[in-house]
Amino acid sequence: MNILILGGGGREHSLAWAVMQNPKCDKLIVAPGNAGIAQIATCAALDIEDGGAVVAFAEENAIDFVIIGPEAPLAAGVADRLRDAGLLVFGPSAAAARLEASKSFTKEICDAAKAPTAEYGHFTDAAAARAHVSAKGAPIVVKADGLAAGKGVIVAMTEAEALAAIDDMFGGAFGGAGAEVVIEEFMEGEEASFFVLCDGETVLPIGTAQDHKRVGEGDTGPNTGGMGAYSPAPVLSADIAEKALDRIVRPTMAEMARRGMPYQGVLYVGLMIRDGEPRLVEYNVRFGDPECQVLMMRLGAQAMDLMHAAAEGRLSEARVNWADDHAMTVVMAAQGYPGSYEKGSVIGGLDDLPETSFAMCFHAGTDERDGRIVATGGRVLNLTARGDSLAQARARAYEMVHALDWPEGFCRGDIGWRELERS
Repeated sequence: MNILILGGGGREHSLAWAVMQNPKCDKLIVAPGNAGIAQIATCAALDIEDGGAVVAFAEENAIDFVIIGPEAPLAAGVADRLRDAGLLVFGPSAAAARLEASKSFTKEICDAAKAPTAEYGHFTDAAAARAHVSAKGAPIVVKADGLAAGKGVIVAMTEAEALAAIDDMFGGAFGGAGAEVVIEEFMEGEEASFFVLCDGETVLPIGTAQDHKRVGEGDTGPNTGGMGAYSPAPVLSADIAEKALDRIVRPTMAEMARRGMPYQGVLYVGLMIRDGEPRLVEYNVRFGDPECQVLMMRLGAQAMDLMHAAAEGRLSEARVNWADDHAMTVVMAAQGYPGSYEKGSVIGGLDDLPETSFAMCFHAGTDERDGRIVATGGRVLNLTARGDSLAQARARAYEMVHALDWPEGFCRGDIGWRELERS
């Protein structure tokens, strides 16, 4: 098969790495890709949010299967345009992608499906939102309703923080994503991510993970797109996963189908777990980043077969073959992230890193200039490894971190700390 992956981050590098291991892949193109992806696949300059351009490119390059990585092209309806053109695609329609693109829509679906989640209010003006916070008190969670690159969520521990978040959102800090705001009760417990594939009817669990959103060690400081992750997430036991499927995921999928928008693709189910009971935090309509990196490290070549089965409506026949292993990814970011940061610094030591089924450096925000790899984003590299234990995976990942020569970068030194303390 000739395969096209849309996206250019660490998630897409790990997807490309897994797909390239599958003998069914004859040619792989990634648009736009990055410097790391260019070492294993062909990269192409393409506006991935322009459905017409993507269709034309796919037809010109005899593409058999398109995998959509990020949420923005999904929300823009690129999967719809591809399907209308008769192309096989992995990723939900624009209507179904509202499960991530609109938090108020997700709440509406949860209400209809009776899926357990946080109590909430939905607001279109700042005064009403501020009054709600004053009535409910803190801690409380303020969310931009639309897509905000994983950063439109403020967990406010004080009323002042919540009110400031409301003012920022309605003031345009998150662009159009903050034109409407959802305010939720603060849920206590431990958060974990549950990933399932869907083909419109069948739901197939494919793994669990935990990520570290906050920039500082000990899970402190501002939220980021994710500073590291590990899989599996032992806190999300088989019993809790089954509860999440029965009470949250399957009722949601049934409600989506009932509304004429059956869901096809991967569904990221963010859960809050307390006393063995899961509640929904959020849905994402694509693989998490950096959770995808640890999932791909563990799944390998079968990931492509599973995504292909979802796209063709064959998930009822599919099986996931898990090794009894663990994986961890550590994000290297540019100094200053998630605030302002410099671009263009040279990253040394990359040629000395292993490239095996047990250890890989996935590129997120990189480019090649004059034969050197330079940083072009906030989150830049994902040092990813697997092992028989989480401690072994961690040791391998941080060994790669220490082998880099990039003084302009930083990482958290405690990825997986909570689980390692328990084990």
